[in-house]
Amino acid sequence: MGLWRKIAKTGRVAEPAPEREAGEPSAKAAELAGSVQIRHVDAGSCNGCEVEIASAFGPVYDAERYGARLVASPRHADALLVTGPVTRNMEVALRRTHDAVPEPRLVIALGDCARNCGAFAGAYGVAGAVSDVVPVDVEVPGCPPEPEAIVAALRGLTGR
Repeated sequence: MGLWRKIAKTGRVAEPAPEREAGEPSAKAAELAGSVQIRHVDAGSCNGCEVEIASAFGPVYDAERYGARLVASPRHADALLVTGPVTRNMEVALRRTHDAVPEPRLVIALGDCARNCGAFAGAYGVAGAVSDVVPVDVEVPGCPPEPEAIVAALRGLTGR
């Protein structure tokens, strides 16, 4: 019983919703009707972006309140959230995952490594940036991007 009193006394712990950026969502995002199911793909990152994704979907930033949700299968997803430069070993896997996502699909390149290979540019095991392998719809800059930037990008997709 003490736990319920504490929950009622504490209330919501999430950050207040920031102002939504001006502008209309893209045509593909408009088709999603305010809800986007996301499959995360680590194409060769250092895991810095994954820590920030966990924060964005955690209780403080709570990206799910804006209609974004992580799913376990690309067949259930509307969008791919790709982190890291695409390594040679992940190139085919990323293409297959992209093809498994039903239309209309979106691709989000999260972090500098996904956008332009970042610190890994020119490395022998890197096939290229995400846009070199699959078409990218949204890019989120940063090394790693802050949870606020991730949530802002997701809000641009959901329109919330």
